[in-house]
This record gives sequence, C-alpha cells and structure tokens, in this order.
Amino acid sequence: MGDSQYSFSLTTFSPSGKLVQIEHALTAVGSGQTSLGIKAANGVVIATEKKLPSILVDETSVQKIQCMTPNIGVVYSGMGPDFRVLVRKSRKQAEQYHRLYKEPIPVTQLVRETAAVMQEFTQSGGVRPFGVSLLVAGYDDKGPQLYQVDPSGSYFSWKASAMGKNVSNAKTFLEKRYTDDMELDDAVHTAILTLKEGFEGQISGKNIEIGIIGADKNFRVLTPNEIEDYLAEVELALGNSLSYVYVELRRYRPSFRCIAKSSSSSEVAIEKWNREGVYIDRSGKLRTFHHKKLSRKRCGSLRGQGWKYGSGFVDGIFPVLSPIAQQILEFVQTEVDAKLSPEQPGPPS
Repeated sequence: MGDSQYSFSLTTFSPSGKLVQIEHALTAVGSGQTSLGIKAANGVVIATEKKLPSILVDETSVQKIQCMTPNIGVVYSGMGPDFRVLVRKSRKQAEQYHRLYKEPIPVTQLVRETAAVMQEFTQSGGVRPFGVSLLVAGYDDKGPQLYQVDPSGSYFSWKASAMGKNVSNAKTFLEKRYTDDMELDDAVHTAILTLKEGFEGQISGKNIEIGIIGADKNFRVLTPNEIEDYLAEVELALGNSLSYVYVELRRYRPSFRCIAKSSSSSEVAIEKWNREGVYIDRSGKLRTFHHKKLSRKRCGSLRGQGWKYGSGFVDGIFPVLSPIAQQILEFVQTEVDAKLSPEQPGPPS
C-alpha cells in the first residue's frame, strides 16, 4: 500500500520517512494563487494575485497582504482561514516582545516564532498542519529581509522567491531577471512582470496586490491607483522595448540619430561616435557620456524584436519607435537645442 495507509496520521512516519499530511498541506499551497517576494537593495516587495470567486464580491473586503508590525508585512498562498490564524498569533507575539523590550521585534525572531507555531501543528494529536506558506518581508537594523515559511515549520531567507500554482515558471523568470543591485521600483516592475507570466485574463490594480517596505521601515500596501501607475510604466517599457535612448547633438549634424538598448536582452548594438551625446536613463534623467565608453557589439540577439539590422558588425542600429518614444526623442532634442548657443562652434569638418 506504500505511504497511502499513513496519509491519515499526522504523528506517524511512513516507511519512506515522510509525514504524508505535510505533503498534502504543500499540495494545498501549490493549488493556491501565485505569490512572490523580491528583496531589493533598498527594500522588499511582495505581490500576489487576488482573483475573486465572483464579480459580486467586494474586492476591498479581500486582503491577501497583511501588516504584522509597522515594519513587517506578509503574504500567503494556500488557505485563507489558516493565514488569518497565523497573522493573529504573530501579531500577539510581536506585541508581547514590544511590551517587554520597548522596541520592535526583529524580523528573524518573528519569523522564527511563526515557524515554531506551524511546526507545533505537525507533531500534535488532533490537529492538522497549516495549509499555507508565507512570504514575510521586513526591514530592521540588518536591512531588508525576505523569508519563506512552509507548513512543516521550516523557513529560509531568500533574495527572491515565489509560491502557488505557477511557482515553477515564476521562479525561473525571477532567476533570469533578479540582480543584487536592483532598486525598489525595479523590483516592483519585476514583480508585476512575473505575475503577468502566468496570469489568466487582464491584469489590473483590482486583481493583484503589492506591498512594499523601504528604508523608512514603514510597510504599506499599494492602492489600486498606485498599482495602475506601475502597470502603465511596465506597459510603456514593453511597448517601446527601450531602456536607453541616445540623441546626437543637432549642431554636429543636420539630423540626429538614436541608438537603443533592448529591455529584453543584455546585448547592445551601438555605433562609435567621436563626440559626446546625451541619453535618458531608467529614472528619466538626462545624462551625458563620451564615445570612448562605447563599443561595437553584435546585434544577432536583437533579431525578431522590431529592429532594422545589418549582418555581422554594424555601424548603427535604428529601432522602430512607437509614437510615444518618438515624442520622447523630439522633447529631448528640443531641450538639447535650447541649451546650445548659436555662437557655439561645432567640431572641425
């Protein structure tokens, strides 16, 4: 019969050394909605899907991300009622620590206490394991921290993690996109892109939740309007396929040329210039650079992404710009021309 005869006993090991009820609890987590967390250089982001069983349900009454202390938040995948029990116990533990020591409880200690409660429910008679996994995001004296707690009571610190029904694809996507120097805003964009990978239907500010905590050590859940703003930024980036825009100064030539970096590839196809230029960085700021910092690279990886390209090494790449991107270029060129005085001589011909 294998392990099946032990599946109804929580406190009895099967011959293969498993507590089968814990595996069933992990199955419940795996069938839950996708949740993820990303630790950035200056904060932590947690996000989750929030699909309602009916359009008649008031979405404001469903909250999958909860604040346990002012500087610690948590999201879950699995059974919602079990999550509420754990949040209540964790809040009580955090308040007891604060009353005793007159300071906020460290993130690691609160995670350990929560995991101890979950572990206790794996070796007691007459109870069952919690059918939920948690992602705990916090910011204390040790900086930003992200932990995942499983029904067995085990917990680990993560740079980025995911759980739920789309966990495999989400973790693969995070492994490709994550960087140690990622800023908080970039982490929010990455979280949205990860949720979009396996999202069924149209994603909006009403069917996902995002919680963030930064260096101010104040955890908060983003409002639907704030989420919509981030979604618009993501859609703009995907639509333009541009991360950097290069504009040559018009006083050097009758028309400017632009060079761009694909947002979905690390390869850059650019042309060597003999003069300084300006570009827009990811924060929307104008920056200058010198031609010696540039070099030619192959553009083969840009095939099929809306680029006009040559073969082998190329002298320049001209992206097919959307109307919004073209407006950005025209605005930048206008600003550059306005800063140039008519008497300013150009380079020798």
